[in-house]
Amino acid sequence: MEVLRVQTIASKSKDAAIPAMFVRAETEQPGITTVQGVNLEVPIIDFSDPDEGKVVHEILEASRDWGMFQIVNHDIPSDVIRKLQSVGKMFFELPQEEKELIAKPAGSDSIEGYGTKLQKEVNGKKGWVDHLFHIVWPPSSINYSFWPQNPPSYREVNEEYCKHLRGVVDKLFKSMSVGLGLEENELKEGANEDDMHYLLKINYYPPCPCPDLVLGVPPHTDMSYLTILVPNEVQGLQACRDGHWYDVKYVPNALVIHIGDQMEILSNGKYKAVFHRTTVNKDETRMSWPVFIEPKKEQEVGPHPKLVNQDNPPKYKTKKYKDYAYCKLNKIPQ
Repeated sequence: MEVLRVQTIASKSKDAAIPAMFVRAETEQPGITTVQGVNLEVPIIDFSDPDEGKVVHEILEASRDWGMFQIVNHDIPSDVIRKLQSVGKMFFELPQEEKELIAKPAGSDSIEGYGTKLQKEVNGKKGWVDHLFHIVWPPSSINYSFWPQNPPSYREVNEEYCKHLRGVVDKLFKSMSVGLGLEENELKEGANEDDMHYLLKINYYPPCPCPDLVLGVPPHTDMSYLTILVPNEVQGLQACRDGHWYDVKYVPNALVIHIGDQMEILSNGKYKAVFHRTTVNKDETRMSWPVFIEPKKEQEVGPHPKLVNQDNPPKYKTKKYKDYAYCKLNKIPQ
């Protein structure tokens, strides 16, 4: 049975009405719910600042007050990011039958592979997005059958990006650990760093004739410890601030960092997961490359023991990541 992809629907609905399954309720439509004309200027942090104390403090404040920030001068060469974007774009521009060769198998518990729908949506509405998921680290967890064979440089480019990304993740964890009053390695140890998965997702949001009525991805927090996102230049990321939705200002060559649920839990609520969503564009394709830094399925995540005491009891249950993810994806209270 052929699966209908958003890219295919988009190509057939250039000026036509879009299928009703994509049209959001008025309470969610970005044309109504976005604060117009205001770019949310989330904190921008210079990762190369020699004043390490200042960097730690800025990351602490941003993680606590915003749940997101953007980092510049992060030591990932711009040509490495440009190639990452190029090979991802080339994959999504392949003939449909070629992309389907690495489609997520029907009925699979894994989310790896090319696909369109991830989780149960309220009222059966669908996001205006196709995606590709695959693990990029550690090598022992990689399944190359979900990595595109075409373009031929895809694997080399993604491995090069991941090599640089691991240095960014290491520095983020150290800074966030010190920000919590811990030793620099204690947060990584609490997260069992050696067992963390790096899960890449490529989001492909084709042009939409009615962008004010649809969402690419509905409002959510990420399940990860951290999400490190490379966007293209087409506006689309929005964050919720004081109950209102704002466009997040695009900063060239920056990495967008989201605090995820597991980091909020591990920090016992000191760091906040960011509530965000994605809009789409009438004329241009938006793409993004988030990497979710996640625990392994069997890893138990709870508040770090050093952040819990009589005056500050645990605010979250300790549970296996797979159980947390199951509840979240199926909209079951944690």
